[in-house]
Amino acid sequence: MRFAGIVLSLLMGIISFGCSSGFGLKDLSPWASLGDPVNGREIYVNHCIHCHGADGKGSPGIELVPPPADLSSDAVQSRLAHTLFRRIHGGKPNTAMAAWKGALSDDDDIWNVLDYVRTLRDAKSSQP
Repeated sequence: MRFAGIVLSLLMGIISFGCSSGFGLKDLSPWASLGDPVNGREIYVNHCIHCHGADGKGSPGIELVPPPADLSSDAVQSRLAHTLFRRIHGGKPNTAMAAWKGALSDDDDIWNVLDYVRTLRDAKSSQP
């Protein structure tokens, strides 16, 4: 019984640290709205559209290897919010996806653009 209490306390401490560590981890649910998609759209247009395109499917004529992720795809849209946050924050090794932690003013900007990226799924499902 004492062991279970210690394990539970340790687990709660780890979760608390992860959510308050300054790494921008606000929620672990995949569809949590953690930012402002209107502000996120502005950031997307200024920083992301060049590679990911207006619809998130990639810009025509861009030749990156590997190609940019299709942000409207189920593979991207089904990822947990904190996973996508870390990808934007830290980039993706061996790809053109740079770390945006230094280019965006704060973690809120990343959450905003992430919330906008979530709207790209709606655009995909409304197309014939």
